[in-house]
Amino acid sequence: MKKLSEYTPEELDVFEYENKIKFNAFVDAGLNINMARGKPAREQLDLSEAFLNSVTHHTGTFSNSGEDCRNYGLLCGIEECRRLFGEILDVDYNNVIACGNSSLVLMYDYISQCMTHGAGGHAPWAKQTGAKFIAVVPGYDRHFAIAEHFGLEMIDVEMTRNGPDMDKVEELIKDPLVKGMFCVPKYSNPDGVTYSDEVVTRLAKMTPAAPDFRVIWDNAYVLHDFYDDHAKLKNIMKEAAKYGHEDYFVEFASTSKITFPGSGVAAIAASNRNINEISARLSLQIISYDKLNQLRHCHVFKNLEDVQNHMKLHAAILRPKFLAVEEVLDRELTDLGIADWTHPKGGYFISLNVNVGSAKYVGELCKQAGLTITKVGATFPYGKDPTDSNIRLAPTCPSVEELKIATKVICTAAKLAAARALRHEMAEG
Repeated sequence: MKKLSEYTPEELDVFEYENKIKFNAFVDAGLNINMARGKPAREQLDLSEAFLNSVTHHTGTFSNSGEDCRNYGLLCGIEECRRLFGEILDVDYNNVIACGNSSLVLMYDYISQCMTHGAGGHAPWAKQTGAKFIAVVPGYDRHFAIAEHFGLEMIDVEMTRNGPDMDKVEELIKDPLVKGMFCVPKYSNPDGVTYSDEVVTRLAKMTPAAPDFRVIWDNAYVLHDFYDDHAKLKNIMKEAAKYGHEDYFVEFASTSKITFPGSGVAAIAASNRNINEISARLSLQIISYDKLNQLRHCHVFKNLEDVQNHMKLHAAILRPKFLAVEEVLDRELTDLGIADWTHPKGGYFISLNVNVGSAKYVGELCKQAGLTITKVGATFPYGKDPTDSNIRLAPTCPSVEELKIATKVICTAAKLAAARALRHEMAEG
């Protein structure tokens, strides 16, 4: 099969006609499939039923240290929960704060703290006119929304197959108004990239011009592997400590896609100085987090091995879904040369790149056919993809059969979009 760019006008007519028939059939089918967000499927949620009844008269409501988890106290969380996150993130538990259910809230709060009261004893970012943030693209739309909300100017840095373009990052941090960057270092959203050892080391070695520079290390998918032969991420906290740069990094994680979204436990890991600064602010904001929920998790997950075994059950559900999407993409689009996509070993997304200038049109066609996908452009700051080519696919929630149908819709839309673009080229040429 030859590439679409090699088609004659007559061949392109036939190609468009055939795919319009297929597309119209999808429209007539009255589909209602949602691939917009990385939501766990019901089968994944069912894995955590044990958590709902784990704090009972059989197990009690007291922590290992004898603290009554029904009452106030322990701002930084119960010790066993801090130790569990310490194992997950491979840091000392004294450098962990176990919090409420949302790591996104913690990241928002931390940026807010830096804006209003500064970081590391320096002037508030809001008083430093022109404060900027590095945005690794394509990236996580909610990170970009936080930066935009606080008026931080975002500067794009391209994601490579090894992590952010470090040459550009190292150039940008020479500007004292560049205050930080968001990173999803393992199975990045949406490209599924795990930062290489070299990239992690270069990040750890950075000496920014801004002494209050902070990297928001959003380790959301730290245990979300599909295979035993999974990606390995170098420990940023240990690596940064080698160069005396541990204050530049604040790490976030949660059990939202391990147990229950909205009812999990989130945590912060940071240097001694940052932990002290963050906990001082938290003491004004809350007396203590939901320790019963922390205890509930620790009743079921006694250690890291328990969590890893639980995640293997998630992987058994997710792996066939991602493979189903990739198989359809491979079969339908590979030979045409009109798109490329990622093949992640974990995480929650597949990143699809269609012909330049075609992604919005693909999105419009998908909507017509009853398929909801992430809003095109969302993977870039301000919702503006400069090449109009990236589409984030979230295969986690629909069934395998739904995903096969949905991916066929996407492929048909991509074909029609590519044919339209090629026809314009022919007309102009």
